[in-house]
Amino acid sequence: MVRITDLRMREVINIADGRRLGPIKDIDVNLEEGRINAIILPGHGGGRLMGILGREEEIVVPWQRIRKIGVDVILVDLSFEAPGGGELHGGIRGKYF
Repeated sequence: MVRITDLRMREVINIADGRRLGPIKDIDVNLEEGRINAIILPGHGGGRLMGILGREEEIVVPWQRIRKIGVDVILVDLSFEAPGGGELHGGIRGKYF
């Protein structure tokens, strides 16, 4: 069994491009079913000035995109299908995957 506090201490890595996405910022939990819906990561957009102005963008990773939870890291797959076929890796398509 893994505690939520333990999950928040692990680094999240996108297996599509090997990029480090950072630690978990928040967790979306369905309390009625007792399940995690998604993990929320801090975005890396330049929409804020030293954390003061603007709203920080977040990356929401649905639970289905989590591939492996290890001792130190959480591996997620944020690749997605491009229009007309082909697969894109690593780019943020909005803020939800």
